[in-house]
Amino acid sequence: PTTDPISDLNPTKIPLADRILQVETHGSDSRSVLEQLWQLERSRTAEFADYLGLSATTIERDLLLVQIQDTLRQIEVDPGRKAAMIYVTVTEEALELLLVSAHEPPRRYSIAEAKREHLFPVVSRLFDYITAVSFRNTNAYLNPSQQLYEWIFSPLAEDLERLEINTLLLSLDAGLRSVPMAALHDGDRFLIEQYSLSLIPSFSLANLEYSPRSDSDILAMGASEFRDRRPLPAVPTELSLIQQSAKNSITFLNEDFTIENFARQQQERNFEIVHFATHADFTPGTPDSSFIQLWNDRLNLQQLPQLNLNNPPANLLVLSACRTALGDREAELGFGGLAVRSGARSALASLWNVSDEGTLVLMGEFYHRLMGNNFILKSEALQQAQIAVLRGDVRLENGQLITGNGAIDLPPEIVSLGNQRLHHPYYWSGFTIVGSPW
Repeated sequence: PTTDPISDLNPTKIPLADRILQVETHGSDSRSVLEQLWQLERSRTAEFADYLGLSATTIERDLLLVQIQDTLRQIEVDPGRKAAMIYVTVTEEALELLLVSAHEPPRRYSIAEAKREHLFPVVSRLFDYITAVSFRNTNAYLNPSQQLYEWIFSPLAEDLERLEINTLLLSLDAGLRSVPMAALHDGDRFLIEQYSLSLIPSFSLANLEYSPRSDSDILAMGASEFRDRRPLPAVPTELSLIQQSAKNSITFLNEDFTIENFARQQQERNFEIVHFATHADFTPGTPDSSFIQLWNDRLNLQQLPQLNLNNPPANLLVLSACRTALGDREAELGFGGLAVRSGARSALASLWNVSDEGTLVLMGEFYHRLMGNNFILKSEALQQAQIAVLRGDVRLENGQLITGNGAIDLPPEIVSLGNQRLHHPYYWSGFTIVGSPW
């Protein structure tokens, strides 16, 4: 297997304790850490709101920590999970981490060796090694993956373990929002094997109220053929898998995938989950540059409120074939603001155009996990699906999709690809929950 030695930036050369400045909020330090928390929250909220054209205000300085911790405490009771928020900021001098948990004062960490000039070349290398076809059958991604894990998550590991955290809400700086955090690796395990994850723009902009799911109504629409884009031959099977997993689902394909038909269906009933199996691009430029491809039209980011997913809020919007420009601030703002702009509590989307077979396998397993347990978090259903793909529990074999729920015949275009174990991060790590993990 191919590996990638990264210059001399070996994090194991310097003891961890000597590389981290850890500050608890007590005594004279408390005001500075709480001020940093509020400033970060204010800047992230303003950044996303300005880009998305929203009027949004940051929670008041004296109430911010109280409201974050109240939310995390409530999640400990119902649905019974221990979650933490992590703010990640990159400066010219250091990588700054701020951990907010339910019962303890926030903790701040500063990693000088992970300053901007060192961090972003590793980010770029990780993305190349995960997405490039030439590296698809190698473990070249491991070196940058482990380096980023060492910088971003190793400093927090002891505290996260002590606090028994199992769900992470990540508010990331520009340039990091398109990083497949699930694929970061500690030398033994991927991050997704340790935590369920969600990406949030800021606490103020996220709808983090817990809403228990019942037998969710799902509206699934998609296109397998396009005039000017590559076909998505697995989409009919993807929609079929959703129908098999959810008895209260309605699906529409190709000519029936229009905004008019969507509006008609929404008028008849409010769907908890809306699934679009189609191309979606988050690109540099203004929000109207990013779009979801319908059968006969494009719906840009500014038009998402037309979906009327906010009254009452849909539980989940899924875009199963997305592409986001790596490291571009505007593209990342579009991707990271997906739930906010659409009005849904959460969105599930992919950071790059995952292969047809990878999307089919991951999406089928996600809905199998999600619909099989009303008490599972959305982020946990994605986590379990990603682990199942990673470990080969779901795979393509002998013309069938093999799952824990049985075998499903595949369309000829997918059968022709032969037997495949899709364990490489390219196939599963790009899928990301945006917004509420629960």
